Amino acid sequence: MDTTTFSALAEPNRLRIVELLQGGPMTVGEIADHTELRQPQASKHLRVLLEAGLVEVEAAANRRNYKLRMEPFQALDSWLDTYRNIWNERFDNLDNYLKQLQAKNNKQNES
Repeated sequence: MDTTTFSALAEPNRLRIVELLQGGPMTVGEIADHTELRQPQASKHLRVLLEAGLVEVEAAANRRNYKLRMEPFQALDSWLDTYRNIWNERFDNLDNYLKQLQAKNNKQNES
């Protein structure tokens, strides 16, 4: 997994921008308005996201629309899937253990 993705998303304003872009493409001005950042700050964060490959920009007339690139997020999801499987197995083991304890307690209470 490329650590550039994590570095880019570790900053709260950039994470908020990514969350905003889930709703569709937005301009720098729209992003700045929603995040209460000044446009130069929003542009700086968008540049980092662009360099990390998390967003792409499309020129439409005199506007630049930023949108998410799905490939890095799909790669992140695949990487996280390994850990989901580990945790699911651990939760299943815990669930089985708790059921055994509960059955044991029920038997003791019946006696």
